[in-house]
Amino acid sequence: MRILISTQTYAPGANGQAVFTTRLAEGLAMAGHEIGVLMPADTIRSQQSKERDVTLYRVGALSLSPLYPEVRLALASLRKVTGIMNAFRPDIVHLQDHYPLSWMAFQAAKRLHIPVMGTNHFLPENISRNLPIPRFTQGIVTQLLWQSWRITYDHLALLTTPTLTAARILQAQHVHPAVLPVSCGIDLSQFYPRPHMNRLTWRQKYGLAPHKPLFIFVGRVDHEKRLDVLLRAVQRLPDDDFQVAIVGKGLHLRSLHALSQKLALGNKVVFTGYLPAADLPFVLNSADIFVMPSEAELQSIATLEAMASGLPVLAANKHALPELVENGHNGYLFPPGDAEALAQRMVHLMAQRDRWASMGRASRQIAAHHDLAATIGAYQAIYRQVLTAAATVHLPTGVALPYDFSLEP
Repeated sequence: MRILISTQTYAPGANGQAVFTTRLAEGLAMAGHEIGVLMPADTIRSQQSKERDVTLYRVGALSLSPLYPEVRLALASLRKVTGIMNAFRPDIVHLQDHYPLSWMAFQAAKRLHIPVMGTNHFLPENISRNLPIPRFTQGIVTQLLWQSWRITYDHLALLTTPTLTAARILQAQHVHPAVLPVSCGIDLSQFYPRPHMNRLTWRQKYGLAPHKPLFIFVGRVDHEKRLDVLLRAVQRLPDDDFQVAIVGKGLHLRSLHALSQKLALGNKVVFTGYLPAADLPFVLNSADIFVMPSEAELQSIATLEAMASGLPVLAANKHALPELVENGHNGYLFPPGDAEALAQRMVHLMAQRDRWASMGRASRQIAAHHDLAATIGAYQAIYRQVLTAAATVHLPTGVALPYDFSLEP
């Protein structure tokens, strides 16, 4: 098959959409398909290249910095996008978002009678909570953001999204296309427990305490990740025989540094910045407990990678995170936004050191159902069914891949 993927973000971007899209494109190429990726360029000049057998069409774009440094607005016309599509000749187009470039890809494909499906990584709070707007306007902004999403996504042949929770969120919006939950997948050959690794070496490399219990967060350091809740929880802990590592970069980093200083957290919290992908599996293995306080997760690849590495998890009881964490089995959930509850969970889990290994094994078992190879296989089957235009899709009720779904010819 010839598959054109349209996305706002791609490698080396570190957000979930970029990670998933890059792995999907490269995995499909390895499976023998012709893959093209349409995305905004880092400059105003358009470029075309081939990386890892994937043809990359980078369309000239303007940066939205300083409002959002990682976001670029594509300058391409519908005519240009149609020209790219005519040159690549895709059998199917797969959108990863509803932003201007993907909207043009949808319009061009419609003109050329090419089927279009989409994957949803979007929640309105991913945007609204990073906007300087009054709290009372959040509801109105949320509605407007969903309406802008529907302009494109309501007209696709099929939708996928990473989890059952995410699928139900879309169903609550009464979307017209059928919705399938398909895990983003993780590379289990990279993320796995490394019991013989020298943990001290990796902690020293990133300025982490050599022997204290280490909590770790990995992800974008943006407002919706609610890392302020984690810092306020740290302030409530009765002693300092632990450390928290915040791994990543984002718009909220400066304000979190300021909050850490205001709360006098000292070296209880270390901001490592962005880690090279090659180092991440080792740094995860040097930690003891993973923390995800975010309230806007449709899956959380970072949490899955930590689980695959054998870590217990503390996570906010919000959106899709409860699909990954079972209280007392592989970690604990806490009420979203509740720093006191998170602090209590941290104290409780630190007192259960003898259970960390068994909880870590449970995390690994859950993560094993999210193998990237299975995800790549699922998308190949979905593309074939969309191309036959004879798919009847049912919202799943069981678990495999990790969800059961049927595509009946």
